[in-house]
Amino acid sequence: MLIEQRLHAGIRDGRITVLFRRWRRPQVVTGHTYRTAAGLIAVDAIDVIGEKITKADARRAGHPDPESVFAELAAATSPAARAKRRYPHKPPADGELTTYRVKIRYLDIPDPRDELAAAADLSAADRSAITARLERLDKASSYGAWTLATLKAIAERPGTRAADLASDFNRETQPFKLDVRKLKNLGLTISLEVGYRLSPRGEAYLRTGGA
Repeated sequence: MLIEQRLHAGIRDGRITVLFRRWRRPQVVTGHTYRTAAGLIAVDAIDVIGEKITKADARRAGHPDPESVFAELAAATSPAARAKRRYPHKPPADGELTTYRVKIRYLDIPDPRDELAAAADLSAADRSAITARLERLDKASSYGAWTLATLKAIAERPGTRAADLASDFNRETQPFKLDVRKLKNLGLTISLEVGYRLSPRGEAYLRTGGA
């Protein structure tokens, strides 16, 4: 779940407990926990609200009033903004988008990925398991093996913008970022304010030659 950086502090200190989104269909599930740039977020409820937003909910979402929420939603779902996103066929028309209120709760607990990323003492079984996961990702890819090449590129150029790394592979930025997220889920990379770096686990794995 993508959350604007300006909201991160408010989510962490509990001031922001509501998000508003316009989706063709819900992109999150009530009761599930999501890793976000703001930390681990629990989704407690999702409601269709149409065009009615209360002042209280607007403030819970970090806005001064409902008009500010609607202005932000309009900007986020404008034709220009939607054209930048990847849709299976075409960007949804305005009439296909529904306004949702998502009630969230910050979970002040360690992200399991962080603990995994710090685990650099790899056994032979650990290395084999990582290799098997990477091979499955490569086989599922429509553009060939990418995992080791991406890990090496991040190792050689930590802190490089995702768009620049993607360009080196002649790939579009958003799908590339989604792939790097898969490596992060395996504890191999860490996201920075700009770009990425290998985690201690990723460094240890790459030192073995990826075997």
